Amino acid sequence: MLSEKMGKALNEQLKWELYSAYLYLSMATYFKENGLDGFARWMEVQSLEELSHAMKFYSYLNERGFKVDLQPIDGPPTSWESPVAVFEQVLEHEQMVTRKIHNLVDLAIEEKDHGTNNFLQWFVAEQVEEEASAADVLNKVRMIQGGGGLFMLDRELGSRLFNVPPDVKILSVPTAN
Repeated sequence: MLSEKMGKALNEQLKWELYSAYLYLSMATYFKENGLDGFARWMEVQSLEELSHAMKFYSYLNERGFKVDLQPIDGPPTSWESPVAVFEQVLEHEQMVTRKIHNLVDLAIEEKDHGTNNFLQWFVAEQVEEEASAADVLNKVRMIQGGGGLFMLDRELGSRLFNVPPDVKILSVPTAN
């Protein structure tokens, strides 16, 4: 059984994972409005990935017998100055999520909650990938800012697929699996 403090902290992280999905969907909308469908696709996939992360927290809370408490989610921004500004925010956001995951790990260790610590290790590794991916796209967008290369990168980003992790229970959505 989870402690009250740990359960509340995991519910808070569930909210942040849902907010992340919401944020990336807003970014997808921004790119669609600006004719960058590949960038939009990249963000749509990112949104689905974040939703799968939220579902991991949802399932874990249920498995541990703690009440899931869905919290209000603030509306995300809806416009940006440029694709560079979007990916700068993506990287900043992922760094914030990493800090939140690390704080959860610290709490699990403090509470000697080995099961939760083990559960969170997947997210620790995932955040390394999330930050690297965001930084990679940000670097590419910065290199081609204002040039015709933006459309080539748009095509590259549009080829991204979402693969549902086998241990995630999610609603029926079209995927690469």
